[in-house]
Amino acid sequence: MRFTMPALAVVVAAILVASQSMFTVAQTQYAIKFQLGEVVEEINAPGLYFKLPVVQNVKYFDRRNLTLDIPEPDRVTTSEKKPLLVEFVVLWRINDVRKFYVSVQGDEEAARRRLSQTVRSNLAEEFNKRTMHEAISTQRDQIMSATRTKADSDARNIGVEIVDVRLRRIELPADVVGPVYARMESERRRVANELRSEGAAESEKIRADADRQREVILADAYRQAQKVKGDGDARAAAIYAAAYGINPEFFAFWRSLDAYRAGLRGRNDVLVLDPSSEFFRYFRQSGGRDGARGTAK
Repeated sequence: MRFTMPALAVVVAAILVASQSMFTVAQTQYAIKFQLGEVVEEINAPGLYFKLPVVQNVKYFDRRNLTLDIPEPDRVTTSEKKPLLVEFVVLWRINDVRKFYVSVQGDEEAARRRLSQTVRSNLAEEFNKRTMHEAISTQRDQIMSATRTKADSDARNIGVEIVDVRLRRIELPADVVGPVYARMESERRRVANELRSEGAAESEKIRADADRQREVILADAYRQAQKVKGDGDARAAAIYAAAYGINPEFFAFWRSLDAYRAGLRGRNDVLVLDPSSEFFRYFRQSGGRDGARGTAK
C-alpha cells in the first residue's frame, strides 16, 4: 500500500502530461503552434499532433468559407452622377494561416473590417464607370467579377482569399425614387402617344389602300359583268337570228305562244284588245274570224 499511492500518482501525472502533449486538428481547421509566443509551425492538414506541454500552445482557425454581410446598403454613384443603394455579400476564407495571424493577429473581425473597406471601395469604383441601366441590368456580372478580382488581390496581403462577391439588391434612394418614377412615367406616356400617332397614320393608310382596292375590284367586276352580259346578248341575238332564218313562220308562231303564255297566265286575266289585231293572228287562222271575235271580249 505504501508503494501503490506513489505509483498511481506517477501514472496520473503521465496521463496529464500526455494529454497536454497531444492535440488534434479537424478537417475544418487550420492550426498554428506557438512556443513562448513565437510561431513554431503552421498546420494545414487534419490529424493528431504533439507539442511540448506548458512551453508550447496551439491556436485554431476556421478554414471554411466565411460570410461578410454589411449592416446597411452602400450608397454609390453611377457615371451619370445618379445615386444607388447597393447591398452585397462576400464569401471569403483563410488561405495562408501564418500571414493571416501576422497581419491581423488572427482576428476574424479585423479581417472583416479590412475586407469590407476593400470591397466597398472597388464596388464604388466599378459603379462609377457605368450608367444606371448598365449597373442594374446589363453589366451586373461584370461588376461582381471585377470587384472580386480587385478585392482578392488586396485580401491576399493578409492571407485571405475572396471566393465570391454577390450583389443582393440594387435600388434607388428614397429621395430620388419619386422624381425618377415620374420621369419614367412621362417618357412612357410620350412613347405611347408616338405609337398611337403612328398607329393612327398606319390605320388611315391601310383604310385608304383598302378603299382603293375595293373601287378597283368593283370596277373590274362591273367591266367583266358587262362584258359577259354583252357576250350573252350577242349570243342570244345570234341564236334568235339563226332560228328565224331556219323557219321564220315557226319562229313567229313560237314568239306568239310566249306572248300568249305571258299575257294569259292566270284564270282571271282579261285582255281588252281589238280581235283583228296582230296579237290574235294565230287564233284567227285556227278558228276563223268569228271564233276569234267571240274569244276575246
